[in-house]
Amino acid sequence: MQAWITDFMEQFGYFGIFLMLAFENIFPPIPSEVILPFGGFMTTTTNLTIPGVIIAATLGSLLGAVILYYIGRLLDVNRLEKIVERWGGLLRISKKDIHKADAWFDKYGYWTVLFCRMVPLVRSLISIPAGMSGMKFGVFMIFTTIGTLGWNLLLVLIGAALGESWEDIAMYMDMYSNIVYVLLAGGVVILGYLFFRKRSRKMTTEG
Repeated sequence: MQAWITDFMEQFGYFGIFLMLAFENIFPPIPSEVILPFGGFMTTTTNLTIPGVIIAATLGSLLGAVILYYIGRLLDVNRLEKIVERWGGLLRISKKDIHKADAWFDKYGYWTVLFCRMVPLVRSLISIPAGMSGMKFGVFMIFTTIGTLGWNLLLVLIGAALGESWEDIAMYMDMYSNIVYVLLAGGVVILGYLFFRKRSRKMTTEG
């Protein structure tokens, strides 16, 4: 995949960077850890500039984030309630659980969007719960832009500084991503265990 990404960026320049980051947000397996450092490297061998690469990358990321945000809006709380009404017994999820999660995101969602924009995989998917919670679009865009710009700026500058050795940062970012994935998986398992244990105890008490 890396060869295809770099060839595409070399062929289409800023537009290629814009499209790659838009696709990366919608399809997380496309790695920004390759796109951004290589974009920085291209500023040392082509007529591309660092500000131009950062702007193209950020606009592409925002486009992808907006698309996922509106997908989240289609899956609002009311629609989730209908799903829970039908399948909640099987999943052991109640309407109350949905509203608790929604209330939590209403309280902490803005900062979650900001910081998650710097976490692999989650940086793309966080736009969906933001839309589902009905987060104000303008505020969503502000926090998304700040987080995205910081991530893009860092990796583009590193790629430009490393030059032909830009792939070194991709290797370290892969390690960072793998650590994050392991921590996320562990967190999901722990939360799932605690959730179902709590539900089981509640059902036992009610029984």
